[in-house]
Amino acid sequence: MAKKVTPYKDSQLGKKEQVTKMFDAISTNYDGLNRVISFGIDIKWRKRVVALLKKERPQAILDIATGTGDLAIALVKTGAKRIVGLDISPGMLAVGQDKVAQKKLDKTIEMVVGDSEQLSFEKDTFDAVTVSFGVRNFENLETGLAEILRVLRPGGSLVVLETSVPTKTPFKQGYRLYTKHILPLIGKMFSKDDAAYGYLSESAAVFPHGEAFNNILRKTGFIEVVNKPQTLGVASIYVAKKG
Repeated sequence: MAKKVTPYKDSQLGKKEQVTKMFDAISTNYDGLNRVISFGIDIKWRKRVVALLKKERPQAILDIATGTGDLAIALVKTGAKRIVGLDISPGMLAVGQDKVAQKKLDKTIEMVVGDSEQLSFEKDTFDAVTVSFGVRNFENLETGLAEILRVLRPGGSLVVLETSVPTKTPFKQGYRLYTKHILPLIGKMFSKDDAAYGYLSESAAVFPHGEAFNNILRKTGFIEVVNKPQTLGVASIYVAKKG
């Protein structure tokens, strides 16, 4: 079991409530700061997620932890007729809804407030479910993954894009230096929530990645589980199927 990491060490709130509070606080400058922190490489990773799903021609996609909607908007290129972007943070969704409206994608993309561990959709609803940099924020990872499995149609795909930790020298040491010291410093300079980017780097460091996460997916009931390391191993794309 991974170490439990929360945004606010002294808070009496549960992780779910703390994550909501944190993302609401950083929502207005999240996109710009994210581009700086990732050097823009996260855009390329999302394009790869879209390319993977486009081959399967999904008609209905659920994008969990959609945040400001970057992946949900990119998923339009799969040809899906219905895309639901779900997030626990109303602040992040408000920014995302503005972006959807500006791009005139309201008829395809629906942005909804929701809890990834208590999805309000019927069983076998979606052809695909995506999660971009969100599974490490689940309060109970296994519960969230089980809910995803429930709402996926048989044969449907789960695609998860998540940070991971490089295993080769010197990338491992460089990544540790960047995430532990530089990333939180950048966050403090540009964000009104000092704790947010410290949490994001710490949660990434302790999250089970690679084969460890593959095994959790298999234990939940997913099949054909594979992971594709990205950019020297600083992120991974996980693909799994519902049998």
